[in-house]
Amino acid sequence: MHSIQLASFHPRRRLFSTLLLVGLLGVSLLGGCSTPAPSTEISPFTGDPWPAIRAQRIAELLPIAMQDNELDAWLVICRENNNDPIADHVGCENAGGTAAFMFFKTPDGLHSVAISPSGEATSLAEKKMLDEVLEIERGVGIWGSIESQFERFQPLKIGINTGNSPISDGLSHTQYASMMAGVTKKWADRMVSAEPLIRSWLSIKLPAEIDIMRKAAEITAGWEIEAYAAAVGGVTTDLDIAAFLEAKMAEMGVDDGWAPEQNPAVNSGKDRGHSHPTDRTIQPGDFIQIDFGIRVYDRWVTDIQRFAYVLAPGETVAPPEAIAKWEAARAGSRAAFGAMKPGASGAEVDRAQRLVMEENGSIPVMWGTGHPVGYWAHDSGPGLSGGRVGQDLVVNPLNMLKPGMTFAFDGFHSWVLTDSTTKTISVEEMAVITENGAEWLTPPQEDLILIRSK
Repeated sequence: MHSIQLASFHPRRRLFSTLLLVGLLGVSLLGGCSTPAPSTEISPFTGDPWPAIRAQRIAELLPIAMQDNELDAWLVICRENNNDPIADHVGCENAGGTAAFMFFKTPDGLHSVAISPSGEATSLAEKKMLDEVLEIERGVGIWGSIESQFERFQPLKIGINTGNSPISDGLSHTQYASMMAGVTKKWADRMVSAEPLIRSWLSIKLPAEIDIMRKAAEITAGWEIEAYAAAVGGVTTDLDIAAFLEAKMAEMGVDDGWAPEQNPAVNSGKDRGHSHPTDRTIQPGDFIQIDFGIRVYDRWVTDIQRFAYVLAPGETVAPPEAIAKWEAARAGSRAAFGAMKPGASGAEVDRAQRLVMEENGSIPVMWGTGHPVGYWAHDSGPGLSGGRVGQDLVVNPLNMLKPGMTFAFDGFHSWVLTDSTTKTISVEEMAVITENGAEWLTPPQEDLILIRSK
């Protein structure tokens, strides 16, 4: 059988093949039925682990990323208000006047220097995040001080925050123009985009970060199961399911994994892409998609999808054709999972999943198989894409998988509906790359969840 038994559900427990007869519940948390408010869940995400984790990331992972990308120096320019997206990853999130955070590769290891206007410089020095804090007078240009550090360390290749990715493109046009006018040609000619550095540095997560993401993933998937358990065919709407999950986030005090208007994305009808839930009432024969993520510690994000099928009145099992669609999508997910190992490319993972789609009669989909997830729902790092069947497989050296990378990825099965629109099952799970291959961050959905109708 292809379903989940709610009574035995535990986030760490395999989802066994037992029918979920959620319509037999005496009361529903959705669809307008009155019920006692659920007890408030106690958040496991207390304290602030980020300062210690950030320091460890700078000390251990940044030198490796600089070495791998052949950079001798990295310059981050910080500002008040609309700051560089990298600012709080290096410690300059509280910049007032223009500040520079500089990282140099030396024979003795990484050496970090902050150049900051007086006032903020005092706080930076007290926090001891960097090896040196150099204070400059407020209102005095910063470029002369930056050039003095270049003269001191003599870097041959300097990374600056310009690039195609918004995460890596934090240097504003005005700042760039000011920098080009403020440093000599000798140093300007040595500047290159830091995008490859940022991409590789952010894509690797420390074990402590993976532990946090694992717990957050368990909670995310568990809430989605609970939301389905409260749903009733012919009564519950997509908006009701979304409201249930929003209430769960509020109870625990966690934030949305992405834009609140589209999180959670709940869709019982035709494909709508990343979109808001509507007031459509779920009906027998519907495949329901929940695409949901939470943000914990105002830092780490999850991205997980769970699927359910609405039974017709009197049905106790889903029709064979519905089960076949589900199993096809699940098979694609497992093919992708099996291909995710150190040294594999994102295109190879995508190709493995798409071959299963083709074998099972799915129509092609526009989306890649997966993406990095961590600090953002679509994080920095290799995309699991570029493997369309019938096209040359392009292996990009920047898209190679490494231990410590975390991904959200799908198994797809898509078909054409009677009105010529499409419906897609996209089994989205989260995994981390280890030395031995991929490892689930939370047990995957094995079986299709079944919802009884009234």
